[in-house]
Amino acid sequence: MTQTPAPPTPVHWKVVIDAGDPHAQADFWAAALRYEVEDNSALIDRLLGLGALPEQATVEFHGRRAFRDLIAVRHPEDPVDPESGTGLGRRLLFQRVPEAKTGKNRLHLDLHPGEGRREEEAARLEALGARVLRRVREQGGEWLVMADPEGNEFCVQ
Repeated sequence: MTQTPAPPTPVHWKVVIDAGDPHAQADFWAAALRYEVEDNSALIDRLLGLGALPEQATVEFHGRRAFRDLIAVRHPEDPVDPESGTGLGRRLLFQRVPEAKTGKNRLHLDLHPGEGRREEEAARLEALGARVLRRVREQGGEWLVMADPEGNEFCVQ
Protein backbone atom coordinates (compact mmCIF):
# COMPACT_ATOMS: atom_id res chain seq x y z
CA MET A 1 0.00 0.00 0.00
CA THR A 2 1.42 3.38 -0.98
CA GLN A 3 1.27 6.25 1.42
CA THR A 4 -0.03 9.59 0.33
CA PRO A 5 2.69 12.19 0.85
CA ALA A 6 1.98 14.80 3.48
CA PRO A 7 0.88 18.12 2.03
CA PRO A 8 3.64 20.71 1.99
CA THR A 9 3.77 22.97 5.00
CA PRO A 10 2.45 26.46 4.20
CA VAL A 11 5.04 29.22 4.13
CA HIS A 12 5.05 31.44 7.21
CA TRP A 13 5.03 35.15 6.32
CA LYS A 14 4.73 38.66 7.73
CA VAL A 15 4.22 42.02 6.08
CA VAL A 16 7.24 44.30 6.53
CA ILE A 17 6.70 48.05 6.38
CA ASP A 18 9.52 50.58 6.13
CA ALA A 19 9.22 53.34 8.71
CA GLY A 20 10.98 56.46 9.90
CA ASP A 21 9.74 55.75 13.44
CA PRO A 22 8.91 52.05 13.74
CA HIS A 23 7.69 52.34 17.34
CA ALA A 24 5.18 55.10 16.56
CA GLN A 25 3.99 53.09 13.55
CA ALA A 26 3.61 49.98 15.74
CA ASP A 27 1.53 51.95 18.23
CA PHE A 28 -0.70 53.32 15.46
CA TRP A 29 -1.24 49.96 13.75
CA ALA A 30 -1.72 48.06 17.01
CA ALA A 31 -4.52 50.50 17.88
CA ALA A 32 -5.89 50.57 14.32
CA LEU A 33 -6.10 46.78 14.02
CA ARG A 34 -6.67 46.09 17.71
CA TYR A 35 -3.47 44.04 17.63
CA GLU A 36 -0.75 43.82 20.28
CA VAL A 37 2.76 45.22 20.09
CA GLU A 38 5.15 42.29 20.45
CA ASP A 39 7.23 42.07 23.60
CA ASN A 40 10.70 40.88 22.60
CA SER A 41 12.32 42.02 25.88
CA ALA A 42 13.23 38.48 27.05
CA LEU A 43 15.03 37.80 23.76
CA ILE A 44 16.75 41.18 23.87
CA ASP A 45 17.90 40.62 27.47
CA ARG A 46 19.26 37.20 26.50
CA LEU A 47 21.11 38.62 23.48
CA LEU A 48 22.53 41.47 25.55
CA GLY A 49 23.68 38.98 28.20
CA LEU A 50 25.45 36.89 25.57
CA GLY A 51 27.13 39.96 24.09
CA ALA A 52 25.37 39.27 20.78
CA LEU A 53 23.53 42.61 20.74
CA PRO A 54 24.99 46.02 21.59
CA GLU A 55 23.08 48.18 24.06
CA GLN A 56 22.75 50.96 21.44
CA ALA A 57 20.63 48.59 19.31
CA THR A 58 17.88 48.79 21.95
CA VAL A 59 15.49 51.42 23.29
CA GLU A 60 13.02 51.52 26.14
CA PHE A 61 9.50 51.29 24.78
CA HIS A 62 6.42 51.11 26.98
CA GLY A 63 8.58 50.34 30.01
CA ARG A 64 10.50 47.43 28.47
CA ARG A 65 13.46 46.86 26.17
CA ALA A 66 12.78 46.81 22.45
CA PHE A 67 14.91 46.64 19.34
CA ARG A 68 15.79 50.16 18.21
CA ASP A 69 15.18 49.60 14.51
CA LEU A 70 12.31 47.13 14.32
CA ILE A 71 9.16 46.15 16.13
CA ALA A 72 6.11 44.13 15.22
CA VAL A 73 2.43 43.97 16.01
CA ARG A 74 0.49 40.72 16.04
CA HIS A 75 -3.05 39.42 16.21
CA PRO A 76 -3.88 38.90 19.90
CA GLU A 77 -5.31 35.40 19.35
CA ASP A 78 -2.36 34.02 17.38
CA PRO A 79 0.34 31.91 19.04
CA VAL A 80 3.56 33.45 20.33
CA ASP A 81 7.03 31.95 20.64
CA PRO A 82 7.60 32.08 24.42
CA GLU A 83 11.39 32.33 24.01
CA SER A 84 11.39 35.38 21.76
CA GLY A 85 7.96 36.99 22.15
CA THR A 86 7.58 36.79 18.37
CA GLY A 87 4.12 36.18 17.00
CA LEU A 88 3.67 33.03 14.96
CA GLY A 89 0.67 34.19 12.96
CA ARG A 90 -0.64 37.43 11.50
CA ARG A 91 2.00 40.13 11.94
CA LEU A 92 3.15 43.50 10.68
CA LEU A 93 6.84 44.28 11.21
CA PHE A 94 8.02 47.89 11.09
CA GLN A 95 11.67 48.43 10.21
CA ARG A 96 13.55 51.71 10.40
CA VAL A 97 14.79 53.12 7.11
CA PRO A 98 16.63 56.43 6.63
CA GLU A 99 14.58 57.71 3.70
CA ALA A 100 11.05 59.08 3.80
CA LYS A 101 8.22 57.56 1.77
CA THR A 102 8.27 59.10 -1.70
CA GLY A 103 5.68 57.36 -3.86
CA LYS A 104 2.49 55.37 -3.94
CA ASN A 105 2.42 52.06 -2.08
CA ARG A 106 2.57 48.99 -4.33
CA LEU A 107 1.01 46.95 -1.52
CA HIS A 108 -1.57 48.11 1.01
CA LEU A 109 -3.91 46.80 3.66
CA ASP A 110 -7.69 46.77 3.24
CA LEU A 111 -9.52 47.07 6.55
CA HIS A 112 -13.03 45.61 6.81
CA PRO A 113 -14.71 46.98 9.95
CA GLY A 114 -18.10 45.45 9.14
CA GLU A 115 -21.27 46.37 7.33
CA GLY A 116 -22.27 50.02 7.79
CA ARG A 117 -19.26 50.89 9.99
CA ARG A 118 -16.92 52.55 7.46
CA GLU A 119 -17.46 56.15 8.60
CA GLU A 120 -17.30 55.26 12.29
CA GLU A 121 -14.06 53.34 11.70
CA ALA A 122 -12.58 56.17 9.63
CA ALA A 123 -13.30 58.62 12.46
CA ARG A 124 -11.63 56.25 14.96
CA LEU A 125 -8.58 55.93 12.70
CA GLU A 126 -8.40 59.71 12.20
CA ALA A 127 -8.38 60.11 15.99
CA LEU A 128 -5.36 57.77 16.04
CA GLY A 129 -3.48 59.92 13.50
CA ALA A 130 -4.63 58.68 10.08
CA ARG A 131 -6.13 60.93 7.44
CA VAL A 132 -8.60 60.43 4.62
CA LEU A 133 -6.98 60.89 1.23
CA ARG A 134 -10.05 60.29 -0.91
CA ARG A 135 -13.46 58.67 -1.05
CA VAL A 136 -13.93 56.17 -3.84
CA ARG A 137 -17.32 55.31 -5.32
CA GLU A 138 -17.18 52.94 -8.27
CA GLN A 139 -19.50 50.43 -9.84
CA GLY A 140 -17.79 47.69 -7.79
CA GLY A 141 -18.25 49.40 -4.44
CA GLU A 142 -17.27 52.20 -2.10
CA TRP A 143 -14.28 52.65 0.17
CA LEU A 144 -12.01 55.23 1.70
CA VAL A 145 -8.35 55.57 0.88
CA MET A 146 -6.56 56.67 4.03
CA ALA A 147 -2.95 57.25 5.08
CA ASP A 148 -1.28 56.25 8.33
CA PRO A 149 0.85 58.82 10.25
CA GLU A 150 3.83 58.23 7.90
CA GLY A 151 1.74 58.46 4.72
CA ASN A 152 1.33 54.76 3.92
CA GLU A 153 -1.97 54.25 2.09
CA PHE A 154 -4.60 51.77 3.23
CA CYS A 155 -8.27 51.33 2.47
CA VAL A 156 -11.34 51.11 4.68
CA GLN A 157 -14.10 49.10 3.04
